[in-house]
Amino acid sequence: MKLLTNDVLKRLPKIGETADVLDPLLVVKFFYPDFSWTWYAIEFDGEDLFYGYVVGDESELGYFRLSELTENRGKLGCQIERDRYFRPCRLSELTK
Repeated sequence: MKLLTNDVLKRLPKIGETADVLDPLLVVKFFYPDFSWTWYAIEFDGEDLFYGYVVGDESELGYFRLSELTENRGKLGCQIERDRYFRPCRLSELTK
């Protein structure tokens, strides 16, 4: 599966473009099928760095790298995937 299609890349703002947005748009969702953490991208630098919302042991806004997601595996060895059925939504919708 291609993690970043041209369509997804067009929709992702550059790093810093949504800094003043109080309720940012979560554009794309990444997950390991065999692990409980989830990464929602809000911004992308066009190369490797994302800014987004991470749901793991804690839920927080922060930076994460595509290279780290693709180099690692879930608990049973599954690779990272993009949720093809995820519809972009506001952070407040996800955290209700």
